[in-house]
Amino acid sequence: MLSGIALSALAWLACAGVMLDWCLGEPRRWHPLVGFGRLANAIERSLNRHPGSFLRGVLGWSLAVLPLVALAGGITLLLGRQSFWLAAAWHVLLLYFCLGLRSLRDHVLPIGMALKAGDLAAARGLTARIVSRDTTQLDETDLAKAAVESVLENGNDAVFGTLFWFAVAGGPGALLFRLSNTLDAMWGYRNPRFLAFGWAAARLDDVWNWLPARLTAASYAALGNWRTARHCWRTQAPSWSSPNAGPVMASGAGALGLALGGAAIYDGAIEQRPPLGIGRPALAADIARGWSLVARTALLWLCVLLLLSAIVLLTRATLAAGGIHA
Repeated sequence: MLSGIALSALAWLACAGVMLDWCLGEPRRWHPLVGFGRLANAIERSLNRHPGSFLRGVLGWSLAVLPLVALAGGITLLLGRQSFWLAAAWHVLLLYFCLGLRSLRDHVLPIGMALKAGDLAAARGLTARIVSRDTTQLDETDLAKAAVESVLENGNDAVFGTLFWFAVAGGPGALLFRLSNTLDAMWGYRNPRFLAFGWAAARLDDVWNWLPARLTAASYAALGNWRTARHCWRTQAPSWSSPNAGPVMASGAGALGLALGGAAIYDGAIEQRPPLGIGRPALAADIARGWSLVARTALLWLCVLLLLSAIVLLTRATLAAGGIHA
């Protein structure tokens, strides 16, 4: 178990990483995740021969993720032997590169602004950048629904899940989670090209995401309409294709009092997805409400980390004062 000092350090480093992300946003050039995406594409083109192979997918995942995580872990150990502050800065930098809180805001809030201005063409173009569905014929309600769904899901994938694994294993833990999640987004499709090759990427992401997704869903419920969110989580999530996106999105939709899910167009075909949430259809203003829910979830867990570290430090200090060694 982490000592009080170590837990306190991780809590404050997590706060520093979130602040850095908030102040700087995602790098405009040389974003590490963009470079990783190009590496993943090159590996997939090389290994994913027709027909797809499960073993080649495992090899591809290993070649894409493990060397980078091992390198990050090695640098962490090396810097830790040289200076606490160098190691701390490295942890914060890794978290900054993996977090997407500010990026999420910068991508979704302009959609709401375009919808409020009545500029459907701009809203469709902006929405197409963050979702894989066809947006060319979507109206205001459908665009708002797509944006809110993306916000809720990425609240776990790009924000809380990253913070969770940072709290567990520092910068390398956040990197492992984010790279695995990125590969799932790139390879985890259930189509002829990726069904076998992307199986490992999808299943490993399910493993890393299982607990963070449920903590995210619980946080959405606690910060929104608790009763409705819990009901939607219990009754709607099992019908969703993803074991982790289902709880997150059902709880989030219920917390916001919105009706999401339903029909969406992918690759020219209409897909009837299970319903999410209970309430009215999404509107432009709900995009900002969704992002606010994600931001408050991140703030909540930063406060929880700081509170836990303070309790551990206080307990150890009290025991030491009484001559008891914990």
